Amino acid sequence: MNSTRIAILQMTTGIDPEVNAATIANAVADAAADGAKMLFTPEMSGLLDRDRKRAAGRIVTEAHDPVLARVREAAARSGIMVAIGSLAVVREDGRWANRSFVIDASGEIVARYDKIHMFDVSLDTGERWNESAAYAAGEEVVTAQTPLGLLGLSICYDVRFPALYEALGRKQCDAIAIPAAFTVPTGKAHWELMLRARAVEASAWVIAAAQVGTHEDGRSTWGHSLVVDPWGDVVLDMGGEMAGLGFAEIDPVRTASVRGQLPSLANRRNIAI
Repeated sequence: MNSTRIAILQMTTGIDPEVNAATIANAVADAAADGAKMLFTPEMSGLLDRDRKRAAGRIVTEAHDPVLARVREAAARSGIMVAIGSLAVVREDGRWANRSFVIDASGEIVARYDKIHMFDVSLDTGERWNESAAYAAGEEVVTAQTPLGLLGLSICYDVRFPALYEALGRKQCDAIAIPAAFTVPTGKAHWELMLRARAVEASAWVIAAAQVGTHEDGRSTWGHSLVVDPWGDVVLDMGGEMAGLGFAEIDPVRTASVRGQLPSLANRRNIAI
């Protein structure tokens, strides 16, 4: 079994979807040119704007989203799969969704996942976020077949809720995507800790493309896009300073080795509480 090369795009997404779309499309081409079979982008790759009144004019349905269209074209042109960490889109009921997409090498959408856990928090630093005021929570656990095997989908704040990853573990996911726009204080305290835990629990690779730096809307994000192997070892850390493209090798032999040594997925028992 051969390893699969992936690319991770660490972004400083701004408030103009067209600019962000160009950044992702360029990364798709660069990733394919460097031998990657799949590219992963962060949460809110197409638009990151805490001013919801301003953002409202740029959040549209899937059918009209310029970022989604541009990335689908780029994927088909370069013959590479893309996991868009998430885009803000308008649902049929008029509410917004924080939605991940998996796009195949022909540009077709093969999976969608709406973020289940809304980021409603109040930090000691004074930062307050109320995602549920604008976004509707998803309800479904979603997986997709990819060059890495079965990929489980999740987004950012989901990482704090192990039940979702237990469900993905039960599905025998080979890898789990955890795209994010983590705040600096929570990233410093918990980001790597939780990603490594999720990898160990699921005996799966964790691929976490992240937002980084100071954004046009005034927020700061932690960065440190990570790839973690099923043993919990960090094999890629892109740091907390700059946007850019990183690469990692996803090795199925490593997955089989870990699951052979510690068959926790097979040993799991249902506990009635």
